[in-house]
Amino acid sequence: MKPDNPLLKILACPLDKGPLILDEIRGALYNPRLRRRYPIVDGIPQLLPSSGEPAVEQQHDALPAELPDSGSS
Repeated sequence: MKPDNPLLKILACPLDKGPLILDEIRGALYNPRLRRRYPIVDGIPQLLPSSGEPAVEQQHDALPAELPDSGSS
């Protein structure tokens, strides 16, 4: 999945329904509010609540705490 993929704008965390951040290094989508990471397998995000795994502190600190500005206000 690429950072400019339009699908990223509509994907949401299955637990809190909030937006996700693409973690290209680990091949996952990340929820900074819950500190949960959802894997991307063969280009398909695994967005079941049971697929999410907690991000360890070092991984959380390495990612942005907020979503980048989408440019729409």
